[in-house]
Amino acid sequence: MREAYGNGTAVPRTGIRMKCLEAPVRDRALRTLDVFLSGLLTADGPPQGLLEGLVITLPKVTYAEQVAAMARVLGAFERTHRVPPGRLRFEIQIETSQSILGADGTATVARMIHAADGRATGLHYGTFDYSACLGVSAADQSSDHPAADHAKAVMQVAAAGTGVRVCDGSTNVLPVGTRAQVHEAWRLHYRLTRRALSRAYYQGWDMHPGHLPTRYAAVYAFYRRGMAAAAGRLAAYASRTGGGVLDEPATAKALSGQLLRGLDCGALDAAEVTELTGLDRAGLEAYASPRRGDLTAAS
Repeated sequence: MREAYGNGTAVPRTGIRMKCLEAPVRDRALRTLDVFLSGLLTADGPPQGLLEGLVITLPKVTYAEQVAAMARVLGAFERTHRVPPGRLRFEIQIETSQSILGADGTATVARMIHAADGRATGLHYGTFDYSACLGVSAADQSSDHPAADHAKAVMQVAAAGTGVRVCDGSTNVLPVGTRAQVHEAWRLHYRLTRRALSRAYYQGWDMHPGHLPTRYAAVYAFYRRGMAAAAGRLAAYASRTGGGVLDEPATAKALSGQLLRGLDCGALDAAEVTELTGLDRAGLEAYASPRRGDLTAAS
């Protein structure tokens, strides 16, 4: 990893998915985490220290106490190695029914975000472990199953406004075999990716390099197709010229957020967005993250 970052070939974010903190593998999980992080700190050559794009994934989380323990472990590592407090953060993989709904009826995933003490960066839906946990047959395990939709909807509500991202699950239908089999797998993956984007799950797992073509195609098509309408509505809102749709400040926030995500993933070009909206990136960000007083005054 350090070599890749040093020679400029690394992806923006990379890291490890450690073992979970269930008792049978807990020691192994912590040992792996320590070896990995210590190795990054002590390795020779640039860049020095922990990498900016470092990602740690904690899988198969069952209880909020496991998240709290992970946060304490990372805090102890920071103190031991004199790393700035809060530098190490992690993603929580949701793969068990207990991580969505507790016996008392509460949304336990919301407790997990709080238990992370500001270190949680994402919630990842584990399609197959979660489906199996609910008794869904293998043939019906998919990211568009009703059980998956329910879990991700709870995750989405729990993460709203926290800055924690929600990540959709993967498909295990791989684009391999005959031409017809590859095309059928691509059609399925494209449809699932496009479906996730329309439901505001802007990230997703992919299991195979062959999924990348349809991942890019679905993401780019989503933002390209929506650019003109979103930019036109935002421009009308910004200039108060009106139009066929009466938009509110919250909608302007959604419109600018859509354009910013398109810019960030590379599907949209800054010059064309500015031409269509009359807004530069700072202007888009002002609408995407308004101050509370601005929303109140505008409404």
